[in-house]
Amino acid sequence: MNDFALDRSNIPGVVLAGGRSSRMGRDKASVRLSGRSLLERVIEQLEPQVSTLAVNADATPENCRHLFIPDIIPGKAGPMAGIHAAMAYGSTLRGVTHVMTVSVDSPFFPNDLVAWLAGAIDAPLKIAIAASEGRSHPVFGLWPVKLASDLEAWIATDEKRRVRDFLLRHDVREVDFPLRPTRASLLDPFFNVNTPDDLKEAERWLKVLV
Repeated sequence: MNDFALDRSNIPGVVLAGGRSSRMGRDKASVRLSGRSLLERVIEQLEPQVSTLAVNADATPENCRHLFIPDIIPGKAGPMAGIHAAMAYGSTLRGVTHVMTVSVDSPFFPNDLVAWLAGAIDAPLKIAIAASEGRSHPVFGLWPVKLASDLEAWIATDEKRRVRDFLLRHDVREVDFPLRPTRASLLDPFFNVNTPDDLKEAERWLKVLV
């Protein structure tokens, strides 16, 4: 009989803001959407959903008042290195079993994201990740902090470092999120801003949000 119960009042969150931003041509965390940085917008969306918040990036973001946690694994090892840093951070906090991660380039994610993912956690090593329109979004995930050492070993030995390959090693639940209604049409809540054209599209979405 499984008697594990996730403490929903003690879930820290980490914004993953350490990507290369090669298609954007500049640091995405500082990119401004209608006058406010993507980092500010994502923090505002995530902070009410978590017990504490930190930012994973290559360097301390400008004007960031939250705890900065760099990658522990050297060499720009991709998004899983940021998730590893989040796990390691969570493991230092008393009573924490899972840590929430979100991407800095997706400003429209649901305001009940953490609650829905938490509802999918029924075991101490269970991972819950978001999905929409048949696509998974693993950077939006609730991760067991006890998997930090396993993830570190996997990053060191797996040449491709595909997130999906790591997930196949573990007990994972995908939680499907509906499209978000707007005054124009339906918006994928995990729309991400990768390019200058995406930023223009995000500006258009922002104007029609319900």
